[in-house]
Amino acid sequence: MYTETQVANIVAEAKTAAADATNTFINDVLKGQDAYACGFAWVNIYELNGKKIRKNSKVGKALEAVGINKSDWEKSFRVWNPSGTMFQNIDCKEAGAQAAAKVLQKYGFTAYAGSRMD
Repeated sequence: MYTETQVANIVAEAKTAAADATNTFINDVLKGQDAYACGFAWVNIYELNGKKIRKNSKVGKALEAVGINKSDWEKSFRVWNPSGTMFQNIDCKEAGAQAAAKVLQKYGFTAYAGSRMD
């Protein structure tokens, strides 16, 4: 079980990894231009160490304290656009979401990237 501070640090690490991956994609693939298909990307967080994260648990409250809310329809916590990019390109946003999910998984969270076109 993580403390509120530890959860905040893990989320910050995930968002930093997302921003780095997104910026790398923007620079290396898109050559700095916001082009091609537009869309959205996010990370769904379902469990910690194999146990469902409840909204009223310490970890659930810690996630909400850093702005990650539980989706009523998917029963998971969702981080929209974890990279914070203002680009509309779906591919760069997906790269960021996948990087964020990987960091969360490293800490025992069951987390997956998702996306959809606009």
